[in-house]
Amino acid sequence: MTISVGDTLPDANLLRMGAEGPEGVSLSSLTKGRKVVIFGLPGAYTGTCTSAHVPSFMRTKGDFDAKGVDEIICVSVNDPFVMAAWGESTGAADAGLTFLGDAASELTNAIGMAFDAPPAGLHGRSKRYALYAEDGVVKVLQAEQSPGVCETSGGEALLASI
Repeated sequence: MTISVGDTLPDANLLRMGAEGPEGVSLSSLTKGRKVVIFGLPGAYTGTCTSAHVPSFMRTKGDFDAKGVDEIICVSVNDPFVMAAWGESTGAADAGLTFLGDAASELTNAIGMAFDAPPAGLHGRSKRYALYAEDGVVKVLQAEQSPGVCETSGGEALLASI
């Protein structure tokens, strides 16, 4: 079942790079009592993800801040090493975006966003989406029909919806 507006986000365990290496972080610890944007995408370093999706949230970070959003989180079915390197190479980490790996697809599966695209070599990946949540409750959810498109899930589109 795909998550919907009004649903509470699951308490999935995600991974980030800490001072001592990979460390787990529960989604509930990031969302409790906070306003967050989470955007999911098929994969680090992939075309549309790198050229359109991530940059759209870099461009709109200040506008989200002005609306009271506490954190913008990028989630992909990748390990935390790749996510940290990708955040650095795109400049998104310096821009204030958080990059978390969903290496076991725990969040992706729990919210019904898993997909496969064998011709592109993508197995066990995430659909492209963006959501806005307050205190862990989804207020806006925008998912793309095609993984190669970043329109309704981009930063500008989500910003206009909150």
